[in-house]
Amino acid sequence: MQPVYFQDLGRRRYKEIWDYQETLLKENTEQKAALRISGESITADKAAATKHYLLFVEHDPVFTLGKNGNESNVLISTAELERRGIDYFHINRGGDITFHGPGQIVGYPILDLEKFKTDLGWYLRSLEEVIILTMAEYGLKGERSAGETGVWLDPGEKGKERKICAMGIKCSRWVTMHGFAFNINTDLSYFDLIIPCGIQNKQVTSLQKELGREIVLEEVKEKLKRNFEKVFPATVINEGGLVFC
Repeated sequence: MQPVYFQDLGRRRYKEIWDYQETLLKENTEQKAALRISGESITADKAAATKHYLLFVEHDPVFTLGKNGNESNVLISTAELERRGIDYFHINRGGDITFHGPGQIVGYPILDLEKFKTDLGWYLRSLEEVIILTMAEYGLKGERSAGETGVWLDPGEKGKERKICAMGIKCSRWVTMHGFAFNINTDLSYFDLIIPCGIQNKQVTSLQKELGREIVLEEVKEKLKRNFEKVFPATVINEGGLVFC
């Protein structure tokens, strides 16, 4: 059972948290590089060498485009983005364009996969499973869509497919960053301004839309943490709120 240190970062602008993730990833990769230079290996008993984190955050409105994403999937101009107060970043994760904003839980696991399993496919399926288990607690059947990362409802019913959780990651020396964006009480109208994940003619949804009521974010966060512990497996340790400047 790997210890994973949880931080709830509240509501923050995207760039601030992107930089914070990069700092945590760099600390871990430098630790691993130092061990390898000394001839030591990274194993489960080297607990002090790298440290796992699970960060939750709500972002101010922002569109992020993955490193191989297509800018034509942003359907409004830079001037219109500025007018609407929406940030926009071309970033270093996989995947295409997505939206982050209030009412959405964005989860950033900073994990050393050499202490879990060195398989990115397994890692992404595991993140999906955390969301699927959490949705089941609300009576919803979250599913995977063939060839499309993330979690969906009715992915096999043409015209009814709707995505509730987008995912995109980066991995360096088997240390991860970026993660998932789970729509809870999200204003879905923002998705009309992009082609979400570069996928045409499919809908985006939220827990609020599916259940017909506003959902308490703190309640969902606790379920996510508990299911994260089950899937990986891990022990999630609460480090409190904001711990950086």
